[in-house]
Order: sequence, then C-alpha cells, then structure tokens
Amino acid sequence: MLIIAWSDTGAMLDLRLLAALDAVARTGTFGAAAAELGYTQSTLSQQVAALERRVGGAVFDRPGGARRPRITPLGRLVLAQARTLLEADSAARDAIDRFHAGAGRVDVGTFQTVTNVLLPILLDRLRVEHPDADVRLFEDETEEPPLELLDLAFLDVPGPGDADHLEVFRDEHVLVAPRGSFPPGPVALAELAGRAMVALPPICDQAVVEAALARATVAPDIVFRTVDNQGITSMVRAGLGSAVMPVLSVWGQRHDEALSFHRLEPAVPDRVVRVVSRGTLSPLASRLRELSVDAGQQLVRDLAADGPVS
Repeated sequence: MLIIAWSDTGAMLDLRLLAALDAVARTGTFGAAAAELGYTQSTLSQQVAALERRVGGAVFDRPGGARRPRITPLGRLVLAQARTLLEADSAARDAIDRFHAGAGRVDVGTFQTVTNVLLPILLDRLRVEHPDADVRLFEDETEEPPLELLDLAFLDVPGPGDADHLEVFRDEHVLVAPRGSFPPGPVALAELAGRAMVALPPICDQAVVEAALARATVAPDIVFRTVDNQGITSMVRAGLGSAVMPVLSVWGQRHDEALSFHRLEPAVPDRVVRVVSRGTLSPLASRLRELSVDAGQQLVRDLAADGPVS
C-alpha cells in the first residue's frame, strides 16, 4: 500500500522514502537499514537523498568514516510525521489482510425461526473457521428489512427485485391443534372453515398461508394474532384455537402432550427461507452466506430424522 503525505514545501512524499528514514534512524547505519529493508546500500542512500530533495534539506549529517550518521533537526521533524504514517499504513495493511482472510464485522438481518433453529448451527460453523468474526444480528419481522444497512438478511418472502437471493431451506406448513381436536393423521383444509384460529400478523409467510386458505374458500375465525411463535403455541395449548404454522417455527414444541401436529390436504405451499443480499459482499459475509445453505440442509435432515408429522 502506498500512503501519500505532503511536506511543508508541498513536495510529495511516499512511504518508501519515509521507511528509509525510519530504518536508518532506528538501526544507526545505512548498511544495517539497507539489509533490513532488502535494498542495496546504494539504493537506500538514493532514497534518503530523494527524501532530502523533497523536504528541502538534509535529514542526516554524514560525518564519514566509521562514525554513524546523525539525524538533523529537520530529520527529526520529518521522522515524527513519518512514524505516524508508517503506523497507519501498517494498521491499514493488517485490516485489509484480515478482511480478505474473512475477519471483520458482518451485519445480518434475521427473524424468529432463523434465530431459533438455523443461526445456532450456522454460527457454530462460522466460529470454527473465523473465531474472531464480529457478527451483529438484527431481528426484523417485516417484509422489507433495511438491506442498505445489512450485509445479509434472512427472509421468508422473495425480497427486493434488485437483490441476490439464495434458498437456504424450505419447510411445510402444518396444523397445530389442541390434542384431541382432530383425529390422528392429515386434516383437510375445508375442516378449518369457521374454526377459531390464532395466527401471526398477515404479512410475510402468513400472507402465503392466508392466500392458500382463501383459494380453498376457507375462512377461519382468527381470534388472536401475535408476532411471537411461542405465544401462538401457548394459545393453542390453552384451547383458544388452532394454528397453521411452518413446521420449523413450532418444532421445539413437538413433544408437548397438549398439542398435536397434522399435515394439511391439500398442502399449503412450503415456506421458503432465503438469504438475501445486495451488491458485493465481504469475504466474511460471502462465507456466512455459503455456510447458511449447508446449515439449512442439516436442519432439514435433522427434521426428517425426527419423525414425520401425522
């Protein structure tokens, strides 16, 4: 990296000349400085001479013979500024190297299901590869998260048309009911007509559910809406009504003896969870995006191994 500074005379200075000044001042001789920087002594002398021309005066007194060069008052002034620039350059190089190696910060938009079931798998994998990664999560239960403020966002809607979309996983919609409300096995959508139901707000994936019910001319009696998945299962457990939910959003309640889970016939379209981004990604964000697909596949395998919905 080449950081450019300006001297009081308006002459342009570059880091090679400033590094030569610093090396001679630290090592005490032109020969030792040249060896440290990988130059010949002649090349190093030429760089110091070029620096002196640009700052308008000698930066070293050269007594000759065996005596060491002595830094001049002008040299000390330039050296103080040079070391500030050299330190800044070193820090910039280090930050850029860490960026390309996958370090740094990544801002991720999420929602309940992703937070609860996908991110634990995903972040475990990311930490193995990048233990110092700075991951910031922002949970947003809206259809249009602020992508301009995020590196990545997980959505259960397609997202903006100018964004890049990658499918992470999909899960089926199931009926969650108070145990005993329906016989074991699949439940016909028509059975939900007029029944009391609890639901999420009618946006995102819930809008897909309600559109599928409308196409089947099924009009349930929605008695309560909440953004909280656990709130939905709590109200189902309390007997307030049933719910149509993506299976992974309620799978943590699958062993609850007060609940039963049923497939629907005809099926409501699967919920599709995507990771969405816009523009060029950092290496860290790009790797997180790749790992999200692997984590999603593991999630689906774990779900299949856990036994079918009735």
